[in-house]
Amino acid sequence: MEAPPPSERSPRGSESFPVLETWDPSTQHEFIKPVKQINDGPDVAKFLSSKAYRDIGIFVMQLNRAMCPRKSVGDDGKDKIQTFQIGSEYETQPVQSVRRLQEMLAKIESYIDEAPPDQGPRRFGNISFRKWYQLLEQRAKGLLEEFLPDSVLNFGPGVERDVTAMDELTAYLLGGFGSAQRLDYGTGHELSFLAFLGGLWKLGAFKDGTPGGDIERNIVLGVFEPYLRVVRRLILTYTLEPAGSHGVWGLDDHSFQPYIYGSAQLSRAITDSEPMPTEGSLFRAPKPAQVVKAEFVEQERKRNMYFSAIGFINDVKKGPFWEHSPILFDISGIKDGWGKINKGMIKMYNAEVLSKFPVVQHFPFGSLFSWEQDPDAMTAQTTVHMASQPNTTTSMPPPSFAAPRSGTAAPWSQATSMSHPSGPGIPYSRASLGPGHPVPRPPQPRTNAADTQSPVTQAPWARSSDRPSG
Repeated sequence: MEAPPPSERSPRGSESFPVLETWDPSTQHEFIKPVKQINDGPDVAKFLSSKAYRDIGIFVMQLNRAMCPRKSVGDDGKDKIQTFQIGSEYETQPVQSVRRLQEMLAKIESYIDEAPPDQGPRRFGNISFRKWYQLLEQRAKGLLEEFLPDSVLNFGPGVERDVTAMDELTAYLLGGFGSAQRLDYGTGHELSFLAFLGGLWKLGAFKDGTPGGDIERNIVLGVFEPYLRVVRRLILTYTLEPAGSHGVWGLDDHSFQPYIYGSAQLSRAITDSEPMPTEGSLFRAPKPAQVVKAEFVEQERKRNMYFSAIGFINDVKKGPFWEHSPILFDISGIKDGWGKINKGMIKMYNAEVLSKFPVVQHFPFGSLFSWEQDPDAMTAQTTVHMASQPNTTTSMPPPSFAAPRSGTAAPWSQATSMSHPSGPGIPYSRASLGPGHPVPRPPQPRTNAADTQSPVTQAPWARSSDRPSG
């Protein structure tokens, strides 16, 4: 029997917005053991036209819009603004389904005490992480049985099946906490945990929440932010290596999604019927340039996910911010507000995470996130970037940073093509950023080796209208 339609519509407001589907439990469904499908660089193009890619896009945009501040008219006729912060009731008093996931995360974190880090000399990740991960593997199904309802784990009519919803959910849960083999963690693992939450959504695990934004805020602030805290403790405890990182030219060594939802938290307030703003900021929101001020970041990280992610960078890296995080520094010069930053983060997530072979190569596909072609997707166009994706028969070259241009039914399909960088290095802002803002180093000169490779990444959208482009 066919799966339900690819997306639903938000019931609130005069304008509808795509929402990830929830499946009908009375309908027979065939679950599939998730397996690796992206084996060569060209497989990325197939992924960008798959149902899985479409559903990931819908879910990210759905969560993103929910985190944008809301405005309404009060009894006195004045605008009322509601913001959604870390530590709010969405985290401290969530719905039952989210509360149970918080308890599951706390139990997963407690396994660290059973696998203390090895004290011997080491150059890379701590080998005790393998013991921690083994504990998680051995107990994963028991965790799901303890903290998820039977209606989710044994979804559908009561018939025996070889593969269940639990099998698919287990794969994404385990994939969300790094690699025991490589002793690393990165945005691909973060994507796996997003798929775990998306799978729960499809299976109706969050039906105890109010649709139209409220339950999504429960998920982001009540589950995803606590998940990031667990992951950050793992990184610090076991000195996990960055996975699929672009080094200094990447946005962040380990995470990306907190920058999406965190910039949404500070964007201009909207009504429930308005789309996401593409420019402007919440009244009295912190200025983007304040990310370079460690003391300010330390205070703001308690409330905002963007600053929380910056704060973790400060925990693990030393030296000038512009030196160890040049992309984030470049973005901090934007003058058009957090709305523009959020729009750019969505584009960049599509280009630098979902479109990169080193990041998505280990993502498994089952029925919850299907490798099948999205019938509404256009045929992906072969680009120089796609042609240069690595093959299994060759050694993997340094990852290219220009985004592929491909057709898709994902909500961001009209905003996925980042302009090709004109040269190496980062187009640092040369606009005046005010007193106290450090002057960035100039981009590195072009070398002969660089001439033969794709240029390194930049954030073209970081050039606001009042910033010179030359």
